[in-house]
Amino acid sequence: MAAISPAKGMEIWRPWILLLVAVIPGGGAIWLSMPPAGTKCVSEGIQTDVVVLGEYAVVYEDEERSSTATVSVKVTSPHGNTLHHQENVTVGKFAFTTSEAGNYLACFWLDGANREPGASISLDWKTGIAAKDWHAVAKKKNIEGVELELIKLEGAVDAIHENLLYLKEREAEMSEISEKTNARVSRFSILSLGVCILVSALQAWYLKGFFQKKKII
Repeated sequence: MAAISPAKGMEIWRPWILLLVAVIPGGGAIWLSMPPAGTKCVSEGIQTDVVVLGEYAVVYEDEERSSTATVSVKVTSPHGNTLHHQENVTVGKFAFTTSEAGNYLACFWLDGANREPGASISLDWKTGIAAKDWHAVAKKKNIEGVELELIKLEGAVDAIHENLLYLKEREAEMSEISEKTNARVSRFSILSLGVCILVSALQAWYLKGFFQKKKII
């Protein structure tokens, strides 16, 4: 069996690594143009037991301009629990492990009198495998190169498997909700039809009695 050099092995695995990175929602930098008044929010659907890291900073489109604006930040869970809250800051970080499945929300708004136009928020939001410290993993296990990339690949596969299980669970929940809704609509339709028939019968009986009293029929 011919030996494969590290460079050759890297070339073989690179397409698969790129494919997995492309399909996994990991994270990335987001720019939010802040209005003088109002709130800008970012949300992401995340399952349980997922590490989330975030870094944010106030920036201006004009690089020569110094930032004087400050913002308030609030990160909440799907059930409304506050996971991070800061006021009057220009930069900050947050980190947590999700305990609830659903949409996690990060909201920003400008503080005080320094609500200058042109202010933006740079948000680097990372979840799951993208939030993992691979440098620390490589140092701890004393690995590098292809071996490290294979470990990343294994982590990506696990993340895809977990996401598929999560989507399957959500699909089952939505299917159950849909079936319950259809059953309730059917019962309500039958009840409405019964009420209509009853009202029609009462109207016919009343009109018949009225016409008999008036000796019309």
